Amino acid sequence: MATLKPIEKKYFEELFDMQSGYVLYESLTNNTFAELIRDSANIDIYSDRFSYNGNSKAKRLRAFWELESDKIVGEVLKELLEIWKFEQVKNHKAIDTMTFLECQKVVSKLLGIKNEDTNMETEKDFLSQEFLSLNLSKLNIDFQLENVIKQRLDEIQKSLKSEAYLSVVFLCGSTLEGLLQDKATKNMKKYNTSKSVPKDKNGKVLVFNQWTLNNLIDVSFECGFIEHDIKEYSHSLRAFRNYIHPREQALYNFNPDKHTAKISWQVLQATIASLSGKRNNDK
Repeated sequence: MATLKPIEKKYFEELFDMQSGYVLYESLTNNTFAELIRDSANIDIYSDRFSYNGNSKAKRLRAFWELESDKIVGEVLKELLEIWKFEQVKNHKAIDTMTFLECQKVVSKLLGIKNEDTNMETEKDFLSQEFLSLNLSKLNIDFQLENVIKQRLDEIQKSLKSEAYLSVVFLCGSTLEGLLQDKATKNMKKYNTSKSVPKDKNGKVLVFNQWTLNNLIDVSFECGFIEHDIKEYSHSLRAFRNYIHPREQALYNFNPDKHTAKISWQVLQATIASLSGKRNNDK
């Protein structure tokens, strides 16, 4: 049983609008809900053990809170928070609400992580940062990869000017993943011994080719290679990038605008500056 206090449950009930019987929003289908929990915790939320309160998504999630451990509940709530945040960013709404910040604290507690939200910056603050030059030579990547990254940076800027915002999102997301993969392969001991390292249901560290972008972001932050604001907005970019699948894009009516593209581009620029150790000098 997860050690969720009554007030902590109320935070998630309010943020996810669970009084309606749904979780997050009506368009979150049963299949998507089941897949999210299966991917996060390797658990079938539609098994009979979670139906004793009823069959709605909200009632099953409440049963899940009652039956599963802190770590498992924390991982699922963390992913649900990322989806909530993605919807807020997509609709140009604030994400630094009191309820959201309280939910973040609860997730950190469940996962045994020190509270990370004290330095959380608003979206406006994050977008106002300027990166005057992106020096790829400081990343210590091989010549071939550096050339590919340069080509992508040029294409992203051209896409921004031509208002090809979907291309910007996909290019930024895949480039971010490539850079974090490169950093991880050069620091595998540090990555593999971090608290956030992904593990299978038996507690064994996953082989590197099974790591997701979500894993790379969290472990890179824990290892000190990216800052907290990058971690937060990288997860938004990760969610954007997942709509590379046309069916998913159609299902959720995802049509990125200039604002979405700017966030994606800012995440990538900040990551490059951070990984090269030049971020503070480039602001």
